[in-house]
Amino acid sequence: MNFSNLTIAALLFAGSLGAVPGDLGASYESLQKAVAAKDAAKVKQLATETSGLASEIIASPAPSDADDKDAWTKRVAWAKDVHVYSEYALYATAIQSPPATLVDLIATLEKVNPKSKYLQDAYGPYFVALNQTGGAAKIPAIAEKAVANIPDNEDALLVMADASLTRKQSAQAQTYANRLVAAMNKHTKPEAMAAADWERRRNTMLGRGYWISGVVAGERNQYVECDKNLRAALPLIKGNDGMMGPALFYLGVANYNLAKMTLDRHKMMDAYNFSDQSSRINSPFAQQAWHNAAAMKTEAERMR
Repeated sequence: MNFSNLTIAALLFAGSLGAVPGDLGASYESLQKAVAAKDAAKVKQLATETSGLASEIIASPAPSDADDKDAWTKRVAWAKDVHVYSEYALYATAIQSPPATLVDLIATLEKVNPKSKYLQDAYGPYFVALNQTGGAAKIPAIAEKAVANIPDNEDALLVMADASLTRKQSAQAQTYANRLVAAMNKHTKPEAMAAADWERRRNTMLGRGYWISGVVAGERNQYVECDKNLRAALPLIKGNDGMMGPALFYLGVANYNLAKMTLDRHKMMDAYNFSDQSSRINSPFAQQAWHNAAAMKTEAERMR
């Protein structure tokens, strides 16, 4: 959409189609000026006003007369473009604003359109700003609404996966983690993001998603899923002992049980190696991993 052409369209509609309800053209022009001036308070006021006026036109009934209907169709199309601009105005101003203002403007954008395409990129900065302004406790509830409206938003899915894990809601944590992995594997690098930054973000998101899904699968004795997801997580969480300790522990447990089922000595040796590595990391799993490693080594020797 070419936002710069919308003012011209507004004047044409005001002249050829009669008065625009609530003077949407004037409201749109004022909003443009507020965006250019980076006047956050005015942007908030005018974006809310402009989107409301645009919604009135969009919701207006189609006339029965063919000539009038053609004019109505064009007016509605224009109003839809103006509505999208009001969403853009809130987003563009928010990401250039201090944390408290960003929080206020993105919350306003959610009210204007909870399914706005601009929220896809807004939730990451929004959650950071909430943390910075003392609103961390609000984040899980906001994220839950976000994934209901934008199902593949990775920032909201990550929040929900972590929150569910903290609450010991294992099934939910696993579901959100799997959705996070699927979303990240589907998404491509945003145009404005540097390749290195995207790769870092992608690896962080995928690593956390695979890790949560794999650890929960291990806790639930889902050994195939545990093995698959934690093997995928390992190269992405390298250097993070807090995640490596439990990942290696559950990989040991999963491969031990898979080896027992299939009488596969190679898997039993994998189980031993994973458990041995886990025992060498300072974590709550270290001692049990050490005991497991000794038992697994004995089992592997019996399989010769």
